[in-house]
Amino acid sequence: MEDPLVVDENRGMEEPLLSDTDDGKGGVRTLPFIIANGALEKLASQGLSPSMILYLTQVYGMKSAQASNVIFLWSAASNFTPIICAFLADSYFGRFPMVAAGSIFSFLGMFVLWLTVMIPQARPLCDEINGHCNAPSIPQLLLLYSSYAIMSIGSGCLQASYLAFGADQLYRKNKSKSGILDNYFNICYISAALGTLVGMSCIVYIQDRMGWGMGFGVPVVLMLLATITFLSASSLYLKSMPSKSWCAGLVQVVFAAYKKRHMQIAFVGTSEMYHHENGSLCALPSDKLRFLNKACIIRNSEEELTSDGKASNPWSLCTVEQVENLKALIKIIPLWSTGILVSASLNQSFYVLQLASMDRHLTSSFEVPAGSFGAMLVVSLIIWITLYDRLILPLASKCRGKPTRLSAKTRMGLGILCCTLSLAVSAVVEGYRRALAIREGFSDDPNAVVSMSAFWTLPRYILFGMAEAFNAIGQIEFFYNELPKAMSSVATSLLGLNSSVGNLAASFIMTTVDNFSKAVGGKSWVSSNINDGHSDYYYWLLFGLLFANLLYFLACSKSYGPSKEESGGRSTAEDYNNAVN
Repeated sequence: MEDPLVVDENRGMEEPLLSDTDDGKGGVRTLPFIIANGALEKLASQGLSPSMILYLTQVYGMKSAQASNVIFLWSAASNFTPIICAFLADSYFGRFPMVAAGSIFSFLGMFVLWLTVMIPQARPLCDEINGHCNAPSIPQLLLLYSSYAIMSIGSGCLQASYLAFGADQLYRKNKSKSGILDNYFNICYISAALGTLVGMSCIVYIQDRMGWGMGFGVPVVLMLLATITFLSASSLYLKSMPSKSWCAGLVQVVFAAYKKRHMQIAFVGTSEMYHHENGSLCALPSDKLRFLNKACIIRNSEEELTSDGKASNPWSLCTVEQVENLKALIKIIPLWSTGILVSASLNQSFYVLQLASMDRHLTSSFEVPAGSFGAMLVVSLIIWITLYDRLILPLASKCRGKPTRLSAKTRMGLGILCCTLSLAVSAVVEGYRRALAIREGFSDDPNAVVSMSAFWTLPRYILFGMAEAFNAIGQIEFFYNELPKAMSSVATSLLGLNSSVGNLAASFIMTTVDNFSKAVGGKSWVSSNINDGHSDYYYWLLFGLLFANLLYFLACSKSYGPSKEESGGRSTAEDYNNAVN
């Protein structure tokens, strides 16, 4: 049984988090610019997304299911491009150019979206009296979708390299302490969460009260400010360029192992059998995924090695390090996949439609916009991050008599549990809301507001915030620690890729539920008329999927074994080498 608490030997003896590097580049002077860029980008982008379903249904005349799928695909693209940008950053261009390009593309995409509001010909003609809109033309849709595409590219570049680029500024020639990175990731996540909070509250309020022109124009100005802020400190950054393509190295392992597929591997080997770099700590490959070990076995040293000990053909003979890097990436895939349904549940646009049909008055004269309720998730996230760092950790350390923290895998599991509970809460609240709407005679009126406070949905957002605080940061820290430093951008982008696949999964689930419920019962559970549909059944379905996903996570966690932080920072290969030697 794994201990969910791990001893943090670095706490209390680590270097200061904000300190300059020895060569005068990076350090304390750069982090405010990097963190500000990330926070402003989140403020701008998250100010656009909450009310986007209302923009598409009210201005472009789309049905709610169609608009939801458009948003799912946009979000999926925004979260898939980071993995491509991460490969380009780590293998070719470096992280600074990718963050700069991401800031510029995000600004241009938001500017194009703003043009769809400001130019009357760029959107369908609508009758404001009866709320009917003409179907959008192909050029109008192309302009709208192009803004999403450009923003997706920009978001991908930023998500791919933003966190890793900031971590680069803290890097030392000696090994960087995990406690420093833990604090850095918390600071970045809280600053991004604050930007999201302001975006979901203030910008959504501007959209609701002052119209789409002002509501979309403010994010354009904020993104321009974020770009200028980041580029103004260009001369201060520590800009590391990739020395070689790690991706090519991983592909070489696959090719070399396939070429030697008929070779027999001895269960007990010596370091002379395997090709490794001079001075490498990994002289022997680990015993897991043993078929890949064939890629680094030396069959004939005279033919396969040059005079300086390097492989004469890297597509036939790889180093132990390359093999272990590929194993590390393969090993995390099952645990990575457990976050897909969490992302699918967090990104449901139907939550906004539910809130729009409830009483959102905070006072008799002030009504909270439906899109702003997502800010409660961010508030909960910030609170739980603070409680974890300032209350939970000190109490656990005091009880155990030594510096202690929850392992990344434990936090991931707690996040999945909280997300599962939130879907049960959502289903119960929606069931009661729908029953009340029918009793009040609103079953045929999709725009009716029932006499039920929207603040009954707050428990859902509190649990969502806990899920995000535990699962998202746990994933980032887990991937960053388990993968080699050469793959840092990929490690910090895997969460975005998770969200991308999660949005595709959400779109698939919604489309399947829509078609199946129509075929069986004649009415869609996810109908545009939320009072006539059965969103509560839809939420119960998601709850069942999340519960199964929780069991899957427990199985994957047990199969993975102890992580580096749980084994004192050693890799599996190092433990194997120590056991053999």
